[in-house]
Amino acid sequence: MTARRLCCIVGILAVFLLPATAWTQTRSPALPATIPIFPLPELVLFPHVSVPLTIFEPRYRTMLMDAVQGDRIIGIVLLKPGYQENYEGRPPVYSIGCAAAITDVIAGLPDGRIGVVLRGLVKFRITGEDESRSYRLARIEQINEPVDAGEKVVLRRQRRQLEALLSRPGSTSDLARLFPSLSDEELFNTLAHNMKVDVEQRQMLLERDGVLARSQAMLDLLAERIPPLKDNDRQ
Repeated sequence: MTARRLCCIVGILAVFLLPATAWTQTRSPALPATIPIFPLPELVLFPHVSVPLTIFEPRYRTMLMDAVQGDRIIGIVLLKPGYQENYEGRPPVYSIGCAAAITDVIAGLPDGRIGVVLRGLVKFRITGEDESRSYRLARIEQINEPVDAGEKVVLRRQRRQLEALLSRPGSTSDLARLFPSLSDEELFNTLAHNMKVDVEQRQMLLERDGVLARSQAMLDLLAERIPPLKDNDRQ
């Protein structure tokens, strides 16, 4: 199998934010009970984050076209290690994924490829699979992550901690200041999507029980990677 195939038929071009669609205007949209899933080896999607992909494997081009003609929802899930042995079949995936709305489609690319932009909506858990299609369909349970007023106060405090960490010498990220218009929840999810960590660690962040747990785990990871302030830096 070539390296191109091992990239699981996807070219990740960039990550950026898009205007809300009918799906994304609702904070926790109600998902269908069964959705097509798109298993990938290197991508973990988070709610409120957008990503453009290029799809070139026939079964997933079919999946995309079926979704566009339907409710425009697909699920992004991470392949488990060792997926190469059965990639053409149905290799194991992590049970927690993120549903995404298809916000844009660019057809007519060379070699039959299709460009697509996805916007993360809400987490889900796979409870089973429907094998009636060439692509994968999963029965799911939606996992909402509501943030109450008290948690919003904590998130704002954590955002200030994040900005302090990213202002230290040795930090190469300025994400907190690049996106001042993002809500605290959107900022932490965007940072989780972009952190330079192993894909398994990124999956761990997605699986955290709520935004507060995810944001604290991210702060802990950053604190381990960014050198502490020296006395002369504090002046």
